[in-house]
Amino acid sequence: MKKSIAGIVGSGLLVLAACGNEDASPASAENQEPDDKETNIGYFPNLDHAAGIIGKEKGYFADELGDAIDFQNFPNGNEFIDALDTGIIDLGYVGPGPAINYYLSGGDVVVIGAAANGATLIVSREGSGIHEVEDFAGHSFSTPGNGCTHNVQLEQMLLEKGLKTNRRGGEVEHQSRVNPSSMVAMFEQGQIDGAAAPEPWGTLLVEEHNANVVAEWDEVFLGEELASVVLVTTGEFLEENPEKVEQALKAHKKSVAFAQDNEEETLASVNDLIYDLTQTRLPEDVLTKAWQRMEVTTETHADALQAWADASYEQEFMDADPDLDGFVDTSLLESIE
Repeated sequence: MKKSIAGIVGSGLLVLAACGNEDASPASAENQEPDDKETNIGYFPNLDHAAGIIGKEKGYFADELGDAIDFQNFPNGNEFIDALDTGIIDLGYVGPGPAINYYLSGGDVVVIGAAANGATLIVSREGSGIHEVEDFAGHSFSTPGNGCTHNVQLEQMLLEKGLKTNRRGGEVEHQSRVNPSSMVAMFEQGQIDGAAAPEPWGTLLVEEHNANVVAEWDEVFLGEELASVVLVTTGEFLEENPEKVEQALKAHKKSVAFAQDNEEETLASVNDLIYDLTQTRLPEDVLTKAWQRMEVTTETHADALQAWADASYEQEFMDADPDLDGFVDTSLLESIE
């Protein structure tokens, strides 16, 4: 099984990037001129994007918004943000890190709801000697991006143990921009000792490659409250199309409710989408166990997003003290019964 799964992730699942701090590649996104009559929605083919996947597959968005709707999936947050910035998409699902960084750079983006919390797992390679966070001293770890959601979470935990990464003159080596699917091969080859891995990749490493769980998802910095996926739009689109945004939010709430109540069918839909894109499937037991390491929810913890941004600033990923005032507006979501 190990060999076959490694082959799968090495060849087919490279599309499933998580943090989104890799350099954008225009060729990999569907960069088409948007139809003004369409509502264009973006999402990632990832487990914690289940609400977007279910909303598409069950027809909830089409029911609310009509047939003039187009879905585009993205391999990383940078390409998603580029598409939002240029109007290729109107709204969609993305990790909080890219959205926060875009907002703080003056970009027009507003969080109108959450889609999932958690979904970060800290793991170490078998034989690395890492069993606790403090054991990372003198070792290496990888994340999908430099300063991405998972990177900031682990580095904050390291700081609490008096450790810093080599980026700041410390003794822990950080290898960034490691596609989550590539972590499997790097673990097997001993190229990295640990990872702050998004799901289902953390669980895949544990279940199929004997990785140690260093910190469970609810033990990670802000683990239970920090959104791993938020639903965003632009302030301009929200102002000019409040009815469309409300309809999308109604579909979003239906999608979240379905995912919460129908685990088996939700995981099948996610796996079907992965298969459609890669002609391969993740093991069902991996998806099932990974599902327990996240929470599909519409509840948005604005204070956790601010705390994450503050930690990012403390770790010198940001030049200015972050102020997220105006970044979150869930008033429309909260008005929907």
